[in-house]
Amino acid sequence: MKELFNNYVQNLETYIMFQIKQETARLKSELEAKGRSPIMLSMGAPVQPPPEFVIDKLKESFSIPQINTYSSPKGETYFLEAVAERMKDRFGVVLNPQTEIFSLIGSKEGLANFARALCNSTENPKDKDIILIPDPGYATYKEMIRVSGGFAYPVHLSEENNYMPDYHKVWEELKRNGYNEKKVKAIIINYPSNPLGAVCDKDYLKKVVDFCAEKKICLISDAAYCDMYFDEKNRPHSVLEVDGAKDVAVEFYSFSKPYAMTGWRLGWVCGNAEAVQSFGKLKSTIDTGLFKALQYAGAQVLNSAEGNNYIKEACKAFKVKQMILVEGLRKLGWQIPDAQIPRATFYLWLPIPPRYSTSKSFTDDLLKTSGIVAVPGNAFGDAGEGWFRISAVSTDSRLKEVIERMDADGFYFDTADCRR
Repeated sequence: MKELFNNYVQNLETYIMFQIKQETARLKSELEAKGRSPIMLSMGAPVQPPPEFVIDKLKESFSIPQINTYSSPKGETYFLEAVAERMKDRFGVVLNPQTEIFSLIGSKEGLANFARALCNSTENPKDKDIILIPDPGYATYKEMIRVSGGFAYPVHLSEENNYMPDYHKVWEELKRNGYNEKKVKAIIINYPSNPLGAVCDKDYLKKVVDFCAEKKICLISDAAYCDMYFDEKNRPHSVLEVDGAKDVAVEFYSFSKPYAMTGWRLGWVCGNAEAVQSFGKLKSTIDTGLFKALQYAGAQVLNSAEGNNYIKEACKAFKVKQMILVEGLRKLGWQIPDAQIPRATFYLWLPIPPRYSTSKSFTDDLLKTSGIVAVPGNAFGDAGEGWFRISAVSTDSRLKEVIERMDADGFYFDTADCRR
């Protein structure tokens, strides 16, 4: 049967996070036998329960007449209106619920289907429609675009460009590399960033909006981590705050990170009305909408005091977890200046010890020796080689145990500079 499937599927590898999960499961008994039960720092998934408020609202929804019936791909009016209210209160962005917002089965699904809606399929790599993606960046961007028939062109994010690349330079590089600038359909940006934890300011967002307007391409902002930040004076911005953004941009949001609702699969896209409606045509042929009970609960928590307090307390807790790891890793030899500690997300992006030749060799050793589950940097793009990502999502006590295990098992950044 395999030969019946398209070339993409036949050559597709299992998503890196599931590869890691499968390998961890395979080694679990062996690790437990030597007192190294796996500590999962791989998935970017909060482990704490969602707000009690949203669970109560979900239960409440089951008594609403017709809650069990089909919704629509677009979303119920009460959900769309709650999103519009949230965007106005959080960012000062005014949206029309009927034309500028569309519900998603999580932002991952939405991003994948948006790429499908943009790209025309062709076999010749040089003829493919192009979407620019961050590198390092969310591991799924590349494959989302590939399955859509397009080509994901990597844009290098580094400390040298302050993780905010100049797209005029990127454009010239793209042309020098033999790609047709007329094939570029969109740019994906992701601030705060997975895996880097990097943020950007509003001035930079303005530059990217203006660039996309100049080139007449779509700007796709993945804002999944916009509410996961540690400094109230420097809250992440929505790209839609920028003048002219609605002419070129759409933005994707998820309930997964801020409310720990990862399994609920609930999110939205908003922004340019033509883009949202064109995307909606595709969605209407693929699914029949989110379970209305989930939409009801999500709509209730979005603008509630309970939801806002939950996010604030969760961010405080993630900051504590972040610093447990930072302070512990510093003692093991990692140089982590205060200025390089992420101001958002629950990720740490770190160089591998110099005695390892590849990111994977380090994370494999870390798993097999200490039961610590991290992600090799090259999973996020070629520019990630030599780095690894850990997610500060476990309990405080388990994060302290991570440092204890690394110390006991000899995982120092440079053994010449560390003493046990």
